[in-house]
Amino acid sequence: MAKLAREIMTPAPQCCSGETLLNEVANLMVEADCGEIPIVDTENRLIGVVTDRDIVCRVVAKGKNPSAVTAAECMSEPVVCVTEDTTLAAVIAVMEENQIRRVPVVDATGSCCGIISQADIAHAADETETGEMVKEVSK
Repeated sequence: MAKLAREIMTPAPQCCSGETLLNEVANLMVEADCGEIPIVDTENRLIGVVTDRDIVCRVVAKGKNPSAVTAAECMSEPVVCVTEDTTLAAVIAVMEENQIRRVPVVDATGSCCGIISQADIAHAADETETGEMVKEVSK
């Protein structure tokens, strides 16, 4: 039987609101040892993501102060995500098609309930699938 997103995801990822300042988002990344923070609305519905690369390229490199820029101003949207019931093969396909290294997981209500990284794929998939995914995402 095919593995599902809920079986391979990191559950309950650290999330923040669109009003969160980017220096706080960066601190969340350090605390959670991750490179992407899902941005959610007041009902915990996914509205975007902020990656470490977003902060560097959209804020730091442009000389903006991360303490004066909100997550909503920097986040990537619309956000690419998968559901808890998405198969491992479909998760890999989504990551390859969108050339993304991480993908948030949402439940039936659209609430962020997990995140899947390349490392999660490496633990769940065989070496050939993992190698192909890394190659496609890195194009």
